[in-house]
Amino acid sequence: MTFETTRLEIDGVDTVIKVIGKGPAVLALHGAATIEGHEWARGLADRFRVYLPFHPGFGESGDAPHICGMQDLIVHNLRLIAALGLDRPHLVGHSMGGWMAAEMAALAGERFTRLVLNAPAGLNHPDHRGVELHKVPPQDRAQYLAHRTEVAAQYFPGGSLAPPPEQFIAARERESKSLGNILKAYGVGHPNLRRWLSRIPNETLILWGDKDRVALASQAEIWASEIPKARIHIVPGVGHFAMQEEPTCITTIGDFLAG
Repeated sequence: MTFETTRLEIDGVDTVIKVIGKGPAVLALHGAATIEGHEWARGLADRFRVYLPFHPGFGESGDAPHICGMQDLIVHNLRLIAALGLDRPHLVGHSMGGWMAAEMAALAGERFTRLVLNAPAGLNHPDHRGVELHKVPPQDRAQYLAHRTEVAAQYFPGGSLAPPPEQFIAARERESKSLGNILKAYGVGHPNLRRWLSRIPNETLILWGDKDRVALASQAEIWASEIPKARIHIVPGVGHFAMQEEPTCITTIGDFLAG
């Protein structure tokens, strides 16, 4: 299967969505960068039609300098779902995309079927602080994103799946600026996010690599204690890029979404 490309204007933002597969719709939200790409979605494409939007200011989507907090992206994505004509898609989010998905489900959970939070950001619990990647030298970041460093290293300059260095650097600079706009209001998360989680009505899978150094897996119990219909799946021996490090994670997600 090949990825299709859909382009929509959402509130004046040129929004690019990669789409693959056939079956029930899945909206999959990426994290705070697009380093690892979207090839992982092929693992769901035999059972689902997966929609992978680039957030405004990330990847192939246009810039959106008006964004000043996560709430702007929540509204953007709800309008995107309407523009795509999706009826109660499953919702999957990784890292920052997990935080995004959790807020979307707390606000409008009836618009979705099942929810997957893969190493979600956003809670900022003082007892579960992970590594702040922006403080790590660029040449060292791969070892924090995957337990097996070679898995993440393939996406960085010199790696087999990396773009040319100048393209990689330009993308990171642009995405870092866009991320800064999202974090303007409250940083990584919202001080009341934990209070909102009980509003999530969806069957929820919380998936985490036990070697994650960016978002600590010890947070999983907190998420599960607040989301009424949550279950936890901890994956041994993998880090933040769990789906890239251990392909069975994708099977687990697919099985959960299939019910």
